[in-house]
Amino acid sequence: MTAQHRRAPSQETVRRHRLIVRGLVAGLVAGIGFGSWWFIAAADTPSTPTAQKQSTKPAATSTTPSPPPHPTTAAMAPLSLTASGPDRLTSGSRLSVLPGPILIADEHNHRLMIIDPRGRTMWQFPRPGDLAPGQTFKTPDDAFFTPDGRQIIVAQEDDNVIRVIDIATHKIVYTYGKPGVSGSGPNRLNHPDGSLMLANGDILTPDINNCRIVLIPKGGHAISRQLGGTGTCVHSPPKTYGKPNGMFPMSNGNYLVTEAKGNWVDEMDLSGHVAWSAQLPSVSYIYESNEISPNRYVTIDHASPGQVLTFDRAGHVLWRYAPAGRQALNMPSLALPLPNGDFLVDDKANHRIIVVDPRTNFVVWQYGHTRVAGSGPGYLNNPTGLDVYPPNSVLMK
Repeated sequence: MTAQHRRAPSQETVRRHRLIVRGLVAGLVAGIGFGSWWFIAAADTPSTPTAQKQSTKPAATSTTPSPPPHPTTAAMAPLSLTASGPDRLTSGSRLSVLPGPILIADEHNHRLMIIDPRGRTMWQFPRPGDLAPGQTFKTPDDAFFTPDGRQIIVAQEDDNVIRVIDIATHKIVYTYGKPGVSGSGPNRLNHPDGSLMLANGDILTPDINNCRIVLIPKGGHAISRQLGGTGTCVHSPPKTYGKPNGMFPMSNGNYLVTEAKGNWVDEMDLSGHVAWSAQLPSVSYIYESNEISPNRYVTIDHASPGQVLTFDRAGHVLWRYAPAGRQALNMPSLALPLPNGDFLVDDKANHRIIVVDPRTNFVVWQYGHTRVAGSGPGYLNNPTGLDVYPPNSVLMK
């Protein structure tokens, strides 16, 4: 039998060949589908600090509304919040830099907001009817999610009160202090700032103008513990503190205390034991320092122009963000480290919230219109406080 005259294949052979060909075609189609899915998923996955593409220019300042095909839903906390509609960010903002929604204390609009990474409102307080007869809600300064993620604790510094607000019911469920009245006795404060709720429901707050740090038992209206001497505003912790304006939890169980008078930062525990203190140079008014990682911290210079800087426990500055011109900070009030290494910054008097990439020193995300106050969608008016939605919130990390 020559190569030109082969025997015709049997029907069984033809059938087997057809099955093989069909299997190869099916595998090719599946491979193409999987490759497409992987490409889309990879494109939508937030980048890590080592692989993140660095920006070459800051986010612009004009809005670019572009409604996504589906609403955003956040359900990592025990509650589920949803947003839909057009984006409210400035042009060039990268959605992947935020791990989830953020909480904003919009001080001069007298409101709290939770927005998604696209800048769309998911929750707001107070809405019409949220306040009981006779209740007020003025100048929220700092706001943080409680450890269970169901409530928000708010320090209304200029109103001398602390509130706890239930997210689901939109109701004030606890108040410490009398609105508009300062003092140092039971149920009185003098400019509380950075109030936190502990896991057992107790409240810890720096009381700035009383120059003390106080612990309030769950549901109580008198302090159960005090660090510092009332009215003695000198850096000598734990006996006295110079205008404490921040006290944030650390990874080792201690707290990082910020003293505005003298620009001091202290690590201490709730018994008053001080591990170290550092005085920061080239800072006008230090504000609310946070831990990034062991022996690396971030703080704010609450000034105009302001700055964000990182430092170690010896007070050595490791990185500084102090841009000039249109991007200059104006009375910034808080910087929070994000999981990808960026910083979420409250640029208060510029009426905006920004994310700064410390590898490039560029703004990579912005909500609010630079130097333009407002109350409509996409606008803020002197925002002062921030937190990231659970499980990345200050008290849940």
